[in-house]
Amino acid sequence: MTVASHNNKNRLVPAGIAAVVLLVLASGTWLAVRAEANVNKVALADAPKGVTVALAQSSSFRAERRYVGTLEPWLSARVGPQLASGFVGTVLVRPGAVVKKGEVLATIDCRNASAASQAIAHQARALSERQKAAAKEASRLGELLDGGYAAPNEVEQKQAAAAANEAQMQALLAQSAGKSLEVDDCVLRSPFDGEVSSRFADPGAFVRPGAAIVEVVDRGVVRLSADVPEIDFDAIAPKTPVKIKLLATGKPLTGEVVRRSPSADTSTRTIHFEVDIPNPGRNIPVGTTAEIHVDVGDPMPATEIPLLSARVRGKSATVFVVDSGVAKKQTFDVFGERGGSLFVATVLKPGTQVVTQGRSLLSDSDRVAAKVEPSAAPAPTPSAVEVAK
Repeated sequence: MTVASHNNKNRLVPAGIAAVVLLVLASGTWLAVRAEANVNKVALADAPKGVTVALAQSSSFRAERRYVGTLEPWLSARVGPQLASGFVGTVLVRPGAVVKKGEVLATIDCRNASAASQAIAHQARALSERQKAAAKEASRLGELLDGGYAAPNEVEQKQAAAAANEAQMQALLAQSAGKSLEVDDCVLRSPFDGEVSSRFADPGAFVRPGAAIVEVVDRGVVRLSADVPEIDFDAIAPKTPVKIKLLATGKPLTGEVVRRSPSADTSTRTIHFEVDIPNPGRNIPVGTTAEIHVDVGDPMPATEIPLLSARVRGKSATVFVVDSGVAKKQTFDVFGERGGSLFVATVLKPGTQVVTQGRSLLSDSDRVAAKVEPSAAPAPTPSAVEVAK
């Protein structure tokens, strides 16, 4: 029994070894087959490249010019002394105040001018009395001359003295009128109904003729003025409709060209034009900027694609078009752009897939795996514009 058991054990050892070897071989074979199955036997250059595409949309195009203009008040006046010099006595208004025509805005200490005016007036009154006396004396001598009781030379001297006194009196009256104007100039009044836009001096400041103390504007009607290149002379003809965007408030407005200069500026070769904007609520700030959009020409059919799908050079755009899984490089004429859209000739058919992402990795006739993103596809618009600054 002992010998038999020992023989059985000897036979089990080779069998176990054989089983282990078979198991190892089977595992190796399985791993090799699995690894071989995961190996990509297609060259990377031949594999389709993943790209994102958008669908071209049917649209229309209309050229547009964009200009930048300035909003100016209908009336504007810097109020200050024109004849008198002196220290500012009072300034009764501040920016934002609403004033009426003739309302006092500021005063200047003009006591010197007032005293001088009174002195001249008294001198003129005294000279007037002397002139009257001289005239009466000359008249009496004239009567004596008729009777032969006075010499003609004496009468002529008296008449000349009376005329000289009259001339001196008129000169003094003229000086008095000038001083009166200076005195009146010391009280500064609003020249029209409007609002105070600026205050340049405070009480105690010394001002001279021509210096402004306050500025008054009337913005019941706002003038939008701009200058355009001379080649756009016909684009801004009077009564041409325009679209306006106020940069200060973001409010869109519409209007029409009211005035156009008949000549260009000699230094800049630009044409000046203006648009009147009613502003009864006075809610449009003046001195600010506005964009002016003017349509040019007639609308024409166009195809709209995302701007990022094309490389634009001048008036041509290069686009990768996907057809049957192949990206083809094509060039189309450009009409214009607006926002994130580009408008090209209708040679590019609506519904065509254009590559928006992955363009930099593509070459002509590359195979692609296209993914359409609805958010990337441009929504059709009724019109498009070509921006000209």
